[in-house]
Amino acid sequence: MAVRQEVTAWRPRVPGVVEVFHAHFTEYAYPMHVHEAWTLLIVDDGAVRYDLDRHEHGTPHDTVTLLPPHVPHNGSAATPHGFRKRVLYLDSSRLPDDLIGAAVDTPDLRDPLLRHRVGQLHTALALPGEELEAESRLMLIDARLRRHLRPRPDVAIRPGLAHRLRELLDERVVEGITLEEAARVLDAHPAHLVRAFSGAYGIAPHQYLTSRRVERARRLLLSGARPAEAALGTGFYDQAHLTRHFRRLVGVTPGRYRDSSR
Repeated sequence: MAVRQEVTAWRPRVPGVVEVFHAHFTEYAYPMHVHEAWTLLIVDDGAVRYDLDRHEHGTPHDTVTLLPPHVPHNGSAATPHGFRKRVLYLDSSRLPDDLIGAAVDTPDLRDPLLRHRVGQLHTALALPGEELEAESRLMLIDARLRRHLRPRPDVAIRPGLAHRLRELLDERVVEGITLEEAARVLDAHPAHLVRAFSGAYGIAPHQYLTSRRVERARRLLLSGARPAEAALGTGFYDQAHLTRHFRRLVGVTPGRYRDSSR
C-alpha cells in the first residue's frame, strides 16, 4: 500500500479556535510532543493509538478525544490502512487549565451527541460566512466538554434572556454579531445564550439570523436587485453564501427566484 499523507489546515475567524487540521495518514507516526492548545480530535476512518501520561489509549470510531495542553503524547495508526482524522486546536478561553487533570484521566469520551456536534462544527468551519453558526456550535461543544470534565448542575436560565438576544439579532441583521459580543452586551455566558434562545424559540441564534437575512434578500430580489447585490445588502459573505442558504430555505436559487417575479 502506498504511503499516504494528505493534510489541510487553516485558522478560522472564530474566537478560541487556533487551528483546524484535517489529515489522512497511512504509515506516519507522531513522536512524543506537546501542544500549547487543547486538541479536540475525531477519527472518521481507521483508528489511532497513542500514549498520554505514560498510559496507552485509542480512538474508536464513536469517540471524541480531548488531549490537554502541555502534556506529552504521541500517535500512530492502529489499523493497517491508516487513519483519517479531523482536529480542532482550542485555546484556554474555551477550556481552562484547571481541567487538564480530568482530561489526562479521561481523554477519550464516548458521547454520540458530542461527536455529532463536533462533526457539524467542522462542516460549518469549512464554509466562509458561517462564523456565527460555528461559534454557536462551539459553545454547545464547550459546555458539553465541561460537563464531562467537571460535572455540575445546570445553571438556571434567566427569564427574558432569549427575548433580549432576539432583539439584539433583529437590530444587527445585516452587520451581524458574534456570540462573544452578545454575551458582553447581555451579561451572560455565550453557551447560556444559545441554550436559552434554542429552548425558547426552537431554533439556534445563527439559524434565526440566517432566516432573517434570507427574508430581506427576497424583498431585494423582488425589487430587481441582482443576487450579488442582495447578498451584499443582507449580510451574507458573498453570492455563493446567499445561494446556499436561499436554496435551502426557499427551494430555488436567488437568480431563479428573481427571474420568476412579475
